[in-house]
Amino acid sequence: MTAHATTPAAAGGDARRAARDHLIRYAGPFPDFLVEQASGSWLTTEDGRQVLDFTSGQMCATLGHGHPAILDAMREAGGRAVHLFSGFLSRDVTELARELMALLPEPLSRAMFLSTGGEANEAALRLAKLTTGGHEVLAFAGSWHGMTAGASSSTYSAGRHGYGPGLPGTMALPTPNPYRCPIAHCRDRCDMTCLDAGLALTDAQSVGAPAAAIVEPILSAGGIVPLPDGYLARLKMRCEERGMLLIVDEAQTALGRVGTMFAFEQHDVVPDFVALSKTLGGGLPLSATITTDAIEADAFEKGFLHVTSHVSDPLPAAVGRAVVRTVLAEDLAARAVEMGARLRAGLEELQRRHEPIGDVRGVGLMLGVDLVHDRESREPDAVYGSAVTERCLELGLSVNIVKFAGLGSVLRIAPPLTITAEDIDLGLEVIDRALTDCR
Repeated sequence: MTAHATTPAAAGGDARRAARDHLIRYAGPFPDFLVEQASGSWLTTEDGRQVLDFTSGQMCATLGHGHPAILDAMREAGGRAVHLFSGFLSRDVTELARELMALLPEPLSRAMFLSTGGEANEAALRLAKLTTGGHEVLAFAGSWHGMTAGASSSTYSAGRHGYGPGLPGTMALPTPNPYRCPIAHCRDRCDMTCLDAGLALTDAQSVGAPAAAIVEPILSAGGIVPLPDGYLARLKMRCEERGMLLIVDEAQTALGRVGTMFAFEQHDVVPDFVALSKTLGGGLPLSATITTDAIEADAFEKGFLHVTSHVSDPLPAAVGRAVVRTVLAEDLAARAVEMGARLRAGLEELQRRHEPIGDVRGVGLMLGVDLVHDRESREPDAVYGSAVTERCLELGLSVNIVKFAGLGSVLRIAPPLTITAEDIDLGLEVIDRALTDCR
């Protein structure tokens, strides 16, 4: 074996080459710059460029980058305990659980804290399978629930080819997108025929071992698709009829982004599980699987085992507490409504002036811009969408494009809840210019 020597050039002057030579490319090629600092809604590259962050990092930096509450929590918790044996608990863990339960409706009352959204969904799926005795799981055709075995088996938006079979019993439901109806039945409305048709197909495939349905209240990788009014309630009823538990994956929607603390509150539904992740850690790896006393007790009696290296770690729990307290103290849910209305109005004005914008949709500060060849056919224009995204970055704005097959070509916009009105207006100006430059 030959060690890779670290030279001054690799350590400093040629970090880009080090990235090219030594990093695994996990989502396509890396950009040609390195970020040196992130503060608020802005990134600074090593060569001094300023980039406005319209995606909150990976949709995680709810409070913005480097928020004082998060930095203070890290310093204080770091002086107490960073990591413990997985069976030990700290006060930050127990208090975070208590503080979250105070925000959630009954009967949701139990939590376990993990690191990523995939882990939180995996734990929920394992609990559902253990307590129901089944293994069949339903998820949307445009879903993204993570990269662990069970979560990736229920992820249908991308990444399914070349990795072997998923877990047995995973089945897809049509994504209820009124703009691009998956069964060519509706246009600009959803009467939930797609749900009934999807369940008829999954019922036909079932071997009589139902476990759970796992859904996002707003599909993100699926193209920023909010669930239509009444859909989640009907799905919950259909799950109960089949003996399935309902898991709501609130990775991107929880803690204020959509104008309420949790998106499921807007649907008058209480799920059996809630999975939190991205927004809970504010940029640090922290997730939570939340369920009821009854499910937890049943799982415990059946010997539930789900130990990870960083379950119940104290430092991220302290940061989670700081995030929750800050969202409440600064009334960031209300701010998401206010700033989201400003952003949406600006995007709808761009839609009036740019023919390729077929649809503007979303809730609060989680919005999508669907780019099409023409508004009648609504055929996604992935080439134009990619060009617009690249041009935005050249002009100093980071936005993300969803261009998976069948899901449209959608700009995902989810800036920090602390973003200023001036920065929203600046971002809109950049998008306007990019849309023009790429025609």
